[in-house]
Amino acid sequence: MSRKKYVTEFVNRSVKRAGYMQKDMFAEIVEEALMGLPEEFSRKLENVEVVVEDEPPEKVLQELGLGRGTLLGLYHGVPLKKKGIWAAPILPGRISIYRMPILSVSRTREDPRQRIRDVVIHEIGHHFGLTDKDMAPLTNGPEYREKTQ
Repeated sequence: MSRKKYVTEFVNRSVKRAGYMQKDMFAEIVEEALMGLPEEFSRKLENVEVVVEDEPPEKVLQELGLGRGTLLGLYHGVPLKKKGIWAAPILPGRISIYRMPILSVSRTREDPRQRIRDVVIHEIGHHFGLTDKDMAPLTNGPEYREKTQ
């Protein structure tokens, strides 16, 4: 069996197990995660766009050396820690939340909500200049902690 066919079948089985979630429902959960942030953080996200995409672009996966289904979210931009008051104007930051990979790693119908929250917080952490290791204590999932330590 080809790798592509294997990955496709794996994702399909995983999505069935976790329960397929339409993009608009998924986006609502992303919005809930953002609305649940403390005000001191949400105020600093005014210049950050958060988008839901089905999958990360193949080019991004290649640049990061990752396989399909492994990237759950990505912060595109310059972290606040690195922005200076005298810096030249730069484009707004952007956070991509990848729906299909999140659903593929979810084990139950309830699991995507927590995973979405974890990924949103993780990518916001990158906006604030935190590294993966800095953020490990901020999430609940043991799989996430193992990958980031």
